[in-house]
Amino acid sequence: MSEGINKLWERRREEITYQDSATGFQACVYFASVFQAMSCGIHYLASVFMAVTPNFVCGIPGNVSSVLFYNSSKASLEDIWTMWTSTENYIVAQLENGEIWELNQCSKSKREVSFDLAYEYKGNKSIFSCSDGFLYDDTKWKSTVVTQWDLVCEREWLAKLIQPTFMLGVLIGAVIFGDIADRMGRQRVMWFTSAGQFVFGITVAFTFDYYSFVIVRFLLAMVSSGYLVVAFVYVTEFVGIKARTWASMHVHAFFALGIMVVALVGFLVRTWWVYQIFLSIATLPFVLCCWMLPETPLWLLSEKRYEDAQKVINIMARWNKVSTSCKVSELCSVQQDDPGTDRTSGNGASTTKKHNILDLFCNWYIARRTITIWLVWFTGSLGYYVFSLSSVNLGGNEYLNLFLIGAVELPCYIIACIGMDKLGRRNTLIPFLILSALICVLIMFIPQDFNVLIILANMAGKFSIGVAFGLIYLYTAELYPTIVRSLAVGSGSMMCRVGSVVAPFCVYLRSVWIFLPLLLVGIMALLSGILTLMLPETLGKPLTNTLEEATEMGRKKENCSGKTPPADSGAALEKIEMFGQETVSTEK
Repeated sequence: MSEGINKLWERRREEITYQDSATGFQACVYFASVFQAMSCGIHYLASVFMAVTPNFVCGIPGNVSSVLFYNSSKASLEDIWTMWTSTENYIVAQLENGEIWELNQCSKSKREVSFDLAYEYKGNKSIFSCSDGFLYDDTKWKSTVVTQWDLVCEREWLAKLIQPTFMLGVLIGAVIFGDIADRMGRQRVMWFTSAGQFVFGITVAFTFDYYSFVIVRFLLAMVSSGYLVVAFVYVTEFVGIKARTWASMHVHAFFALGIMVVALVGFLVRTWWVYQIFLSIATLPFVLCCWMLPETPLWLLSEKRYEDAQKVINIMARWNKVSTSCKVSELCSVQQDDPGTDRTSGNGASTTKKHNILDLFCNWYIARRTITIWLVWFTGSLGYYVFSLSSVNLGGNEYLNLFLIGAVELPCYIIACIGMDKLGRRNTLIPFLILSALICVLIMFIPQDFNVLIILANMAGKFSIGVAFGLIYLYTAELYPTIVRSLAVGSGSMMCRVGSVVAPFCVYLRSVWIFLPLLLVGIMALLSGILTLMLPETLGKPLTNTLEEATEMGRKKENCSGKTPPADSGAALEKIEMFGQETVSTEK
């Protein structure tokens, strides 16, 4: 497209008048889309309670007549769990036949000489494996996947693989569905992934063994990740420049609401498969109406499907009560008259070049941008989960803790929105990345007996990394052109999931040095902040449509006269996608 299109659009825009309901269509599409992001947050955090490992000891053959824990004698094992404080503890149990057993978590021993029931014993013992199963503390959870399939002791590693396997599915799903969305359209992928979340979410509750459970959860992770990636691109392409910041951040807010729903349902439902069904039902309302969502005009235009784009724009005009309709044929006439331009076939299929992940490294400017963005995605996820895993050890009610962990994200997204609108994307991202690094250093100097200060510092660290982690979605979508936008966000999300997989192993490094995880997060955050200085600012800029336009955005932020460079062809497409909402301001 040439600059003539921009001039023609300017003349056509002056003829268009808007009424107060100018954003009705975009608002309905937006809220219908982001509602499903809540389900993504639900499934991402569901295993926090579903795969919890309660207190347990080896089972014994026979009926228990009395139990002893230190100096406390009880009639049943259930009365002992409230006093259980360490995995090194053991329980002495006396059977009805007089046998006395010492029950540990992964072994049991039978006392050879049985006299009085005492906790300390110096005589001979016969040690046995847990061949009679395990006895679990069911005071909090009646059933979890750990108790269902005895994922303890030598099978404990299987329980620890549940969340990393899910995150692996998230990683793969982000790349696959991001690429498919660029090839087949955002709408179709959203249909498939939203339906997949409901189907696989319900299926998880009816899996018959551990391996089928992990496989179905892996597929659930793929579609959940795919939806979240494409939903960000979808809403970004449907809303205009003025509303784009807040709109993208509200997607994060719905994800955080999903975390809060997990805490609420976990508090009310204590059987894992019932808990999973209740969580999956939240997906159903969107599945019933997702078929009504239209394709984005911006993607249709990039595929040269002008007739389909015109239909969507006409629907937007009718909903928004715009008196003068926008004609795509007028805006695109310059390119359509070019004999070298690809055209669509009669059935609307596009013959344009298909893109892959190598296009994210097509030249030095785009390659440097991709490496920096990937590093920020990785650092944001790594820091987010390292701070989160530290905060769950605050003590008290674990359901309330998780609820607050989700709730604390809401104000950080508000701060991120204000910063992005007032300061810019890059100028907000850099300070909060560096602030995260400084907080990591600060925590290392706080005495370990100052628990309140440590908790506050960890929450401040999560808040600052949450701001950076939240805005990187929108920033990535704005840095790349339409033809590879979903692929760019998807590949960034892939690096994000690499960070989430690495985070638990990073926390394990506490056994080497207690501050080593924080040191690694701090170094990564500082490096990311420095490299972000080389990225272009995208505040108020139109979305680009080609790799050439995206490259130019990085090469010349301003010309020698200090004026902003002339709008490129992406500006025309941006104006088309904003049709019916340009006069509406997000300021109240």
